[in-house]
Amino acid sequence: MELITTHAEQIAPYFLPHLLSTASLSSQLQGHEQWFARNENSKNSPSLAISCTAKLPQDVQISPITGDDERGDFNSNNDSSASGLLKTLHISTRLMDDFLALSKSNTEKDLETCGILGAHLQEKETFYVTTLVIPKQESTSNSCQAINEEEVYAIHSERSLCPVGWIHTHPSQSCFMSSIDLHTHYPYQVMVPEAFAIVVAPTDASRSFGIFRLSDPGGMKILRECQEDGFHPHKGPEDGSPIYELCSNVYQNSNLRFEIIDLRS
Repeated sequence: MELITTHAEQIAPYFLPHLLSTASLSSQLQGHEQWFARNENSKNSPSLAISCTAKLPQDVQISPITGDDERGDFNSNNDSSASGLLKTLHISTRLMDDFLALSKSNTEKDLETCGILGAHLQEKETFYVTTLVIPKQESTSNSCQAINEEEVYAIHSERSLCPVGWIHTHPSQSCFMSSIDLHTHYPYQVMVPEAFAIVVAPTDASRSFGIFRLSDPGGMKILRECQEDGFHPHKGPEDGSPIYELCSNVYQNSNLRFEIIDLRS
């Protein structure tokens, strides 16, 4: 296991598997219900002003992540279907670049790489993503699946951190959510409504990365009712909205401490 600290001090890591099997989803949901119960009732958790960020310098930058094109395959106007109801999330400004660097060897072989993002919840209002875990995984040019789920979940549970999303590469494809990506993301968003998926597409000249979520209720309903496996088309929501959309509640924070745990080594 390789530990990489990318900003100042080390922060306790956490994570969850990439592709959740149906058999494990029930136990995962129960575990995270317990996580929220613990954190809801905790009186002694450390202040994230201390544990997740250094003392804020005057030049700290916290900026929203906005859409930069007008493609019609998803909602790109940064007006999320549930934006007024969701907690905000902060990610490190280095997250995508650091992940892409760790994925380089796979990308050069046209293999996807995936990682799991975990966060602390501060004052019931904001998730701070402080850890990226790269699990052992099996990859192809258009798919990536974590293995040894129990190993991954054990570390996540031990450190009491919340899974708020995942990140993966499209080494030779454009930046979008495939049908497999949508099914991968669905259980994350069931557990945590704020959960997001980052797609990093180094060969896409129009969008090198995207931060997506399923539209709610439209996209969530489609995925909940879909029983198909593998790559397959999805019908659109009945209200005409896209099945997934760009997140409008995720911010880049230049002062957020960030840590990577690579379980592949």
